[in-house]
Amino acid sequence: MQQPAPPLATIAAALRRERERAGISIAELARRAGLAKSTLSQLEAGTGNPSIETLWSLGVALGVPFSRLVEPLETQVRVVRAGEGGTRLRADQADFVATLLAAGSPHTRRDLYVMELEPGPARDAAAHIPGSVEHIVVGGGRIRTGPDGDTVELGPGDYITFPGDVPHHYEALEPSWAVLVMEHR
Repeated sequence: MQQPAPPLATIAAALRRERERAGISIAELARRAGLAKSTLSQLEAGTGNPSIETLWSLGVALGVPFSRLVEPLETQVRVVRAGEGGTRLRADQADFVATLLAAGSPHTRRDLYVMELEPGPARDAAAHIPGSVEHIVVGGGRIRTGPDGDTVELGPGDYITFPGDVPHHYEALEPSWAVLVMEHR
């Protein structure tokens, strides 16, 4: 009885994805897995015919489960309509609301928020966990934000990134909204 061919396109895409996620070259992954570089190149091109043992050694070398190399990624589309996000978190001393749209998985270590800011008292934020970085894109209005002593005025479409592990500041100069990606390195 003839067995179906392995899902070569899925394996090729998974190997490339996981190798790039690990930040290593084809040569380095081949060395770690005990394979010839040409063999790995063929697998990433979708032209090789890997054995279970080959895929298992690649999974070990990449630090991922075997299943991640052979199962196609499921496309998961999630839509959050304006005003329908998760819990709206309010600041105590400023007219500032943040809505968590997506929490990062343990591997991505990032959270995504929509912030709504109104003129009035500024929000002074304490330092977050070490290695935190904030990325903000202003969608509407004008805000002043950044680390204490180094704030910048921003308008629609402007982007800023700064260390989130130091005290920082958010101030609405007019009714405003922005998208915040909190990255935890």
